Amino acid sequence: MTPSAAATRAAQTLSRPFALGGLTVPNRIAMAPMTREFSPGGVPGADVADYYARRAAGGVGLVITEGTYVGHAAAGTSDAVPRFHGTDALDGWAGVVAAVHAAGGTIMPQLWHVGMARQAGAPPFPDAPPSGPSGITVDGTPSGHAMTQRDLDEVIAAFAEAAAAAERLGFDGVELHGAHGYLIDQFLWSGTNRRTDAYGGSIGARARFAAEVVAACREAVSPDFPILFRMSQWKMRKYEARLADTPEELQAIVAPLTDAGVTAFHCSTRRYWLPEFEDSDLNLAGWVKKLSGRPTVTVGSVGLDKEFIGTFSLEQARVSGIDRLLDRLERDEFDLVAIGRALLGDPEWAAKILAGRTDALVPFDASMLKTLN
Repeated sequence: MTPSAAATRAAQTLSRPFALGGLTVPNRIAMAPMTREFSPGGVPGADVADYYARRAAGGVGLVITEGTYVGHAAAGTSDAVPRFHGTDALDGWAGVVAAVHAAGGTIMPQLWHVGMARQAGAPPFPDAPPSGPSGITVDGTPSGHAMTQRDLDEVIAAFAEAAAAAERLGFDGVELHGAHGYLIDQFLWSGTNRRTDAYGGSIGARARFAAEVVAACREAVSPDFPILFRMSQWKMRKYEARLADTPEELQAIVAPLTDAGVTAFHCSTRRYWLPEFEDSDLNLAGWVKKLSGRPTVTVGSVGLDKEFIGTFSLEQARVSGIDRLLDRLERDEFDLVAIGRALLGDPEWAAKILAGRTDALVPFDASMLKTLN
C-alpha cells in the first residue's frame, strides 16, 4: 500500500463520527486517562486546561481525563492528583471543560477511588485507612479496612454526586474507573474480594458493587448522558491476574453492568492486538462488545513499539504503525481507540495520523512525564 493510500485508509477509518448515548464523538480517537499529578491541592489549573485542550485541538475526538478522586476520604493517595469534589476543584474542572470545548473536542472525567491501593497516612486525608472489599491488597497483604455496608453506601453516593456534578459542569459524559486493581476492580476480582455477604463469592455477586455504582450514577444524570466503564483483567503489579478465564465468566461480569446502565466499556489491555481467549482473535474490547451489545473502546500500546511497563526505562518508545488497529476497526471489533503515551509524546498525534503525516510524529520517552506538555 502506498503512503497516500495508507493515509486515506487511516483517515476514512478513524474520521467516522460515533454516537455514545446522546453524545456524538467527532472521530474514533480518544485520549486515554493517564495520571499526571500536576494539580496542587487537588485543583486543576489553567495548565491542566491547556494540556487537555491541546489534545482536542490536535484532533482527539474524546478526551478522557486522568483519574480524579470522588468525595470519599479514602479515595485518593496524593494531593497532586485532581479531585472531583469541593468548590475549588469543580471550578477548576469548569475551566478544563470550557477549554476543551473551545478547541472542538468532547471530554469526560474519569471518576476514581483507589481503595486498597491507598498508602496509609497519605494525603489528602492522612487519617483515612486504606479501604477495600476485604482489606486485602492486590498482593494479598491484609493491611487495610474491610468496608462495611455504610462505607459502601457512602462511596456509591460519592460516585453518583460526582457524576451529577460532571453533567452540571458541562462534561459530555463520565468514565468510572473499574480497572487496574483499584476499588471497583478489587470487588470484581476474587484475589481481593474474600467477602461472604451479597458482595462476594460468585462472579455475579462480586459484580454487585460495580453495578450499584453504575446504577446510582445513571439515576443521578440524564438518561442519555454517557457512562463509560473502564475494566481490565490485569492489575498494577499483578499483570497476570484475570477476572475471567472464559467468555462465560466475562459475560457474568458485564451483564449486570450493562443492565445497570453502562453506555460503553473501555477495555484496558497491555497490547491491543493480543487475543483474550483461545480459539478467537478477538481482544478484550471485542469480546465485551460481543457479549454486552454495547460499544467498546480499546487501548494498549497503540502507535508505539513498547508497552507501558517500559515507560520508566531510558529507552525511547518508537513510533509504530496502526495497520492492525485499522483492520480491527474496519471489521467493527470495537468502536473507538484510546491513545495514551503516544499523545503525551505528540499532542498532534491524531491530526498527523489523519493527515498521513506519520513521518512527523514525535516519539514518546519517559522524560515527558516530568512536564505537562
